[in-house]
Amino acid sequence: MSTDTIADMLTRIRNANASAHARVSLPASKLAVEIARVLKEEGYIGDYVAASTEGTPKLEIVFKPKNPRGKALAGVRRISKPGLRIYARKTEIPRVLGGLGMCILSTSHGVMSGQQASKAGLGGEVLCFVW
Repeated sequence: MSTDTIADMLTRIRNANASAHARVSLPASKLAVEIARVLKEEGYIGDYVAASTEGTPKLEIVFKPKNPRGKALAGVRRISKPGLRIYARKTEIPRVLGGLGMCILSTSHGVMSGQQASKAGLGGEVLCFVW
């Protein structure tokens, strides 16, 4: 049992993507589904399906196929951890790789990308960086 379900999710995504798997299955939670939604909206994954099989909720993430420029999802990194929470004000939202990546924030209006949070004028907990 993992105490940090988001770190477990990101590690599974990172490992499956590095091994060139087409999809990865992991335990679902509301926050994990919201992170997958943001990843799909921003174009880092192909699709996601949240379903309950045999009473246990599962989240299946389908990766985009590799194109000549490389993989759509090159890397993910957990920022805010259970032992050390990292928060950002609306003026301090971090830029990832000079704007080539994105950060995912948990705000009072839900989980969203850093760019969406800046437009909405919201700050929040910085969950992870994606590039």
